[in-house]
Amino acid sequence: MTPSRRNFLTGLSTAALTAPVAARNRIARKGRIKQVIAAWPFAVGAQWTPQDLISYTKQLGIAGVELFSSEQLPLLKGTGLVCAATKSHNFERGMNNKGHHPEIFSVLEKTIIATGAAGFPNVMTFTGLLDTTHHKNGSNVSIEEGVKNCIEGFKKMARVAEKNNVTLILEPLNSKIAENMKGHPGYQGDHIDDCVEIAKAVSSPSFKILFDVYHVQIMDGDLIRRIEQHQEFIGHIQIAGNPGRGEIGNNQEINYRGIMKALLRVNYSGYVGHEWIPTGDPIKGLEEAIAICDI
Repeated sequence: MTPSRRNFLTGLSTAALTAPVAARNRIARKGRIKQVIAAWPFAVGAQWTPQDLISYTKQLGIAGVELFSSEQLPLLKGTGLVCAATKSHNFERGMNNKGHHPEIFSVLEKTIIATGAAGFPNVMTFTGLLDTTHHKNGSNVSIEEGVKNCIEGFKKMARVAEKNNVTLILEPLNSKIAENMKGHPGYQGDHIDDCVEIAKAVSSPSFKILFDVYHVQIMDGDLIRRIEQHQEFIGHIQIAGNPGRGEIGNNQEINYRGIMKALLRVNYSGYVGHEWIPTGDPIKGLEEAIAICDI
């Protein structure tokens, strides 16, 4: 048993530990905000396997996980948990380059079909890098050509998503921070307003924006106003502390209780994904973060 798990179980009430097996160790939540935990940060920061993540998610009493691959979705069968966003192609080789379209179409179609068959809601997608300055997988295209290619490609994939009752979610990523997995220099869709314009042009109920609060804060700020302004195009939310992409408590600048209240005011009904990298005890960090968001 890991120290994190031991501490977590020790903190549970006597009533919880003597409850029926089906309910044991599960914490009651208000549930107005449907929270999930992203897989990769806790694989990196806590060495959790997908099975570990499933176990802890159930104990923490939230809706599910996110960023499982299509091959990992069967792990959730019978758990009562959702995969709120299935990962697909990488952010480097994106839809802004027509030369990437065949491989992206193949990955997205496979992932969309698997996600729809599992009854889960969303599949991730990306614009891609704009040039090869920052990575060999970038696209030497103009901004205008990249936008045109994105719209064309996303329209095709949105039709597949519509048939499978799935939503494609396009993620804006910050291009300011050069540190690995904390920022993505050269990424085309680095501003929320630009990604929303792509969504407007695609014009499909199965194509929306992933509003990553961490990335939007770095690039654009004015978070609550942007949530209100773009509410009809927001299909998913992700959160992390800034600066650093760590925990969302008091040692970072974003008022996440205020963000959650804004989501409720605009009647947001999707999921909120904890996509922050733990710097301390991951269970303690999650307990605090989930409580902040559980308003």
